Amino acid sequence: MVPEAVLYPMAVIYFTGVCEILGAIGLLVTTVRRVAAVVLTVLLLAVLPANIHAPRAGVTLRGEVATPLAVRVPMQLLFIGPTWRSAVSTQNRSAA
Repeated sequence: MVPEAVLYPMAVIYFTGVCEILGAIGLLVTTVRRVAAVVLTVLLLAVLPANIHAPRAGVTLRGEVATPLAVRVPMQLLFIGPTWRSAVSTQNRSAA
């Protein structure tokens, strides 16, 4: 699923996976929630090109075709929206 231009694709996959897990844990910790939400939002935007590449390149995952682009991009935006919202809502609560 990783575009061919990316060097060390398995390392990138593991790195982004660890970042996602740490970011999810960070969303649960009030003191770092805003930073975690911003970093996760940036990560989700950074992996968006790979999510666009997969269906366009006909990538298969365990023998199944990748989720169609018309589903994949809105799903990614669905993840980005609430993640970013948690950063903004945390900022507003801390200002009050």
